[in-house]
Amino acid sequence: MPFVLTVDQRGSRRSGDQVPAVLSALSGVPTVLRFERTAGDEVQGVLDDPAAVVEVVRRLVRGGGWSIGIGAGPVQTPLPRSTRAATGPAFLAARAAVEAAKRRPVRVAVRGAVAEAAEDAQAVLTALAALLGRRSDQAWEAVELVEGGRTQAQAAGQLGVSRQAVGQRLAAGLWEVERDLRPTAARLLARAAG
Repeated sequence: MPFVLTVDQRGSRRSGDQVPAVLSALSGVPTVLRFERTAGDEVQGVLDDPAAVVEVVRRLVRGGGWSIGIGAGPVQTPLPRSTRAATGPAFLAARAAVEAAKRRPVRVAVRGAVAEAAEDAQAVLTALAALLGRRSDQAWEAVELVEGGRTQAQAAGQLGVSRQAVGQRLAAGLWEVERDLRPTAARLLARAAG
């Protein structure tokens, strides 16, 4: 079941156009229809893997400055070549979600074919986004290295700190909590799609 993400830049008049940078940041995420600019400072993409949706949220929150709307449900098939030309209930849900996200303190919202599951997914993604939004650059560095396959000792050597310092950065960045929230959010998104 597809997931449509509609993502709108906040404060683009003050910070300039960040769409090219976010398109680059999202280019490695597997999509059904790639992320592309749909209008002004908005991008949209279609994914079929809820774990990839969670990864997109993670990348957007880390970069900062985005309202994230997720629509879970069917899309009209056959799909066109361009995200801008696609349509269906998940696109309408993503539009409603991004508008809702703009009014939320943590700018993530989910709308889906199964409303209760969408609400649950939104709650977990909100907690994840709040956690990630408060993570320090030092904690992000440690998380990236460990998630990239390095041991804490190897990460420490690369960062020029002690192994204990890497462990402290991971703990302060709530990496263990994030690792619990990510698959939970993905399961709930799958349920929200119906």
